[in-house]
Amino acid sequence: MLKVRLKVLGLSCSQTQSGAYALILSEENGNRRIPIVIGGFEAQAIAIGLERLHPPRPLTHDLFINFAKTFGITITEVNIYHLEEGIFYSELVCMTNGSYMKIDARTSDAVALAIRCNCPIYTTEQIIDKAGIVFNAVDESAKQPESPKADAEPQPSATGTDKYEKLSVKELKKLLNKSISNEDYEEASHIRDEIQRREGEK
Repeated sequence: MLKVRLKVLGLSCSQTQSGAYALILSEENGNRRIPIVIGGFEAQAIAIGLERLHPPRPLTHDLFINFAKTFGITITEVNIYHLEEGIFYSELVCMTNGSYMKIDARTSDAVALAIRCNCPIYTTEQIIDKAGIVFNAVDESAKQPESPKADAEPQPSATGTDKYEKLSVKELKKLLNKSISNEDYEEASHIRDEIQRREGEK
């Protein structure tokens, strides 16, 4: 069966379900996108992985990765192998002692783990034909998914009028570390955006 490699394009608020998010997976060598509706906690876990935030204590997916490493288990790839009634089914392909095994997983968990262990994500041509949305060049510029966030709160303005405008980059970085220590990942995301915006203007 022909496999299609995917990459995580981003997260955006779901337009159909309140409090839900759309995980956008993109065909690596093509212009098709697969939106997968996930919950807020799942979106937060993926956002933390994408933004490379390091909590002071391991979260569930970090614990899973640490556990696997400790016992010599490597996640080699994630496969989204089935789609039925709008539900995507996934599996982790793992290797231990030279043998491969497959473990059933929710797609949101599988993607969160793939991000943390930097392993490829695949689906089938049949699934991407069925669930994929084709974006042309105009769509791409007009409908770019939002930056991955763990919440749906309004993001700090890039106009210099937000609550961080009086803080220096050094002070922002201190505040970022404090937010991560307090496990306030929503605030950490906002602060990181502001730091990246300022550094991008240099």
